[in-house]
Amino acid sequence: MDVQERPAWTDGPAWRRPLGLVRSRLRVHSIAGQVFLLQVAVVVLLIAAALSALVLQARSYSTADAGHRTRTAAIALAGSPGMAKAVAGPDPTATLQPIAERTRKIAGFDYVVITDPHGIRYTSPIPGLIGKHIYGPYQRARNGPYTSSFTNPLAHIVDTTAPVRSPGGQIAGYVSVGITVARVNQGVIGQLPVVFGGAAVALCLGMGGAVLVRRRLHRQTHGLGPAGMTHMYEEADRARARLQLLYDAGGRVGTTLDVKRTVQELADVAVPRFADFATVELADPVLHGDEPSPGTGTAGGPALRRVAVSGVRGDAPLYPMGSVVSFLPTTPEGMGLVTGHPALAADLRRARAWRERDPANSDKVLAYGIHSLLSAPLRARGLNLGMVNFWRAGSSEPFGDDDLSFAEEVVARAGISVDNARRYTREHTMAEELQRSLLPRGLPEQSALDAASRYCPVWQGVGGDWFDVIPLPGFRVALVVGDVVGHGLHAAATMGRLRTAVHNFSTLDLAPDELIARLDDLVTSLDQPGANDEQATEVTGATCLYAIYDPVSGRCTMARAGHPAPALVRPDGGVDFADLPAGPPLGVSGLPFEAVELQLEAGTGLVLYTNGLIYNRERDVEEGLAALRATLRGATGDSPEGMCDAVFHALVPPRPRDDVALLIGRTRLFASDQVAEWEVPSDPSAVSQIRSECVGQLSDWGLESLAFTTELILSELITNAIRHGSPPIRVRMLRDGGLVCEVSDHSSTSPHLRYAATTDEGGRGLFLVAQLAKRWGTRYTALDKVIWAEQSLAVTPDQLRDALIS
Repeated sequence: MDVQERPAWTDGPAWRRPLGLVRSRLRVHSIAGQVFLLQVAVVVLLIAAALSALVLQARSYSTADAGHRTRTAAIALAGSPGMAKAVAGPDPTATLQPIAERTRKIAGFDYVVITDPHGIRYTSPIPGLIGKHIYGPYQRARNGPYTSSFTNPLAHIVDTTAPVRSPGGQIAGYVSVGITVARVNQGVIGQLPVVFGGAAVALCLGMGGAVLVRRRLHRQTHGLGPAGMTHMYEEADRARARLQLLYDAGGRVGTTLDVKRTVQELADVAVPRFADFATVELADPVLHGDEPSPGTGTAGGPALRRVAVSGVRGDAPLYPMGSVVSFLPTTPEGMGLVTGHPALAADLRRARAWRERDPANSDKVLAYGIHSLLSAPLRARGLNLGMVNFWRAGSSEPFGDDDLSFAEEVVARAGISVDNARRYTREHTMAEELQRSLLPRGLPEQSALDAASRYCPVWQGVGGDWFDVIPLPGFRVALVVGDVVGHGLHAAATMGRLRTAVHNFSTLDLAPDELIARLDDLVTSLDQPGANDEQATEVTGATCLYAIYDPVSGRCTMARAGHPAPALVRPDGGVDFADLPAGPPLGVSGLPFEAVELQLEAGTGLVLYTNGLIYNRERDVEEGLAALRATLRGATGDSPEGMCDAVFHALVPPRPRDDVALLIGRTRLFASDQVAEWEVPSDPSAVSQIRSECVGQLSDWGLESLAFTTELILSELITNAIRHGSPPIRVRMLRDGGLVCEVSDHSSTSPHLRYAATTDEGGRGLFLVAQLAKRWGTRYTALDKVIWAEQSLAVTPDQLRDALIS
């Protein structure tokens, strides 16, 4: 057969040109174009679905409306007045045909048929059918109106038949009203142009919106296709993850002021979100709070020490904690220290300098699977504090150039926290050294009691608690405990000032209440603002307890300024708290302080402490005192050292929020043979007799070597008391670790030492006493004045000769 010849333009590639043009129009590479086509398709589908729904709804409405109209008309005609009479009349057709036709035409029905009870037509729109039988189930309307629908070859018809009843209730005939659905649909079809016009408008609006969205999306996506958008979103997710990591690092790094803890937090926050392993090396001076030396970590400079390691696994062959590390200038670590910026080795197998530094360890690292390194110097204020190394292993992608800026930002933020911790460490160390230098390094030797002490500084800080044991004349001893409000250098410095003041006041041999009063005046004067003291911190609120114990009489006199009362541990194990007036804290009110004198048995424990021992956030004062009482009761048989250990173990937490000072002394009493006393008549001639009796007492004590010096001292002191004092005059000698001679009288005059000229006949007595005695002085009691002189028990002839010659 013949084949129709094809046009020339359809041969070869030219034949495919129009189809290719259409495909090129439909093929959209950008996300914006694809979204545009999708929006157009969605709009068209929505409009088509809406139109289909409207058509279906219209059809359903038309059928229902046809049934409603025919039913209403059939019921109305069947029940109209005169219908039953007309049906039963002699000529129903003549009467009813005009009515039926007029109703059909006005209401728009297809037919209105009235029949007799047997279905013979009285009326019909086709006159030739009058008198003929109708078709259909008209008899179903016998019990009431009946609506049905049926389809003939021409149309779909809805019919309603209603019975016509005679006055007696019998069926006189039927009224059938019918209408085609197409006739009802004509009203709906007339509204279709409006519906389609609205659909067209909606389509145009949807298309316009899609075009606007497409343009905006095209600008936002820069015309990228799916692959480009995927890459862009991956980069956005990575940037978002980096920002979140920076945020987390800001909240997790630097939570404490501990250098090692801070760098460990840095290593932990980087793993595994940025690296598989992270190590941090710091200069040794940084760990102690000092600034690093120049050239730290570089070849020839001070080495770094590894202080933090973190990783997804714990068996990596990296240098362990505590290792001393130095870097070559050509390694990533060395380059970072020299330039001050991060450096990377994306492929460690090709990093020749890094491998040559330690070939054995490098081979282990590579064999383990670590393949990429990024080193960032840890800097602050222009100083290299150390080095942070990030390592990636296994299937993790190597570090890239975009990781450098992120690592620099993370490490720079951490560097500030590390430097803050370093500076805090330095200040804390200085404060601790200051506090240690201000506290007693050991308890002095004395024979009044066995003493032990403990001090625990506040965790991560220094406080103002202090204690002291001060030997006093006559083998007495002063116990003092104080507390300065607050923490830090100011509290430590204030504590040192108050402790020095107590030492100075104790040399005046003041009563406890008088000493506390003078200390209160000192604190008040310290708090007076000066010309340049706008930022000075007040001392007001400091507390102090001062007690003097006399081992000869067993009496203990004490006073306090707002300080907790001391505990008394009786030899039988009972524990009481001294009923001592509290008094206001130092510098508060200027009110007088009251002293209390207690008579203590030998072996009684005196427990002095600060409020940090009995009070903290988890325990109130009453609970603390009860715990202290129970602990002391259980440690009654222990030595003061053992009692201190028991109290600290039971009451002091591992990390106290306030410093704690504890001082425990167990009293002693001098035996009667250690004390000798005499009454002295106010007669100069009695001096020789008293002197002889004293020498005899020295012989009984085995201190004949001190007889000569003691005679000289007593002669001068007794003679002065008789000449310048008032009776009664008493002499007392005490023997323990030394020999103390005391002469008391009722006068208030105080002798003073002066240097006599070569031509003076007198004035050398007290000078001689000062030369012969180890120390001497004057103290006052409530009734009299006491001049005392203390000698060492071991006096060599050379010492005596030198004293007499001088």
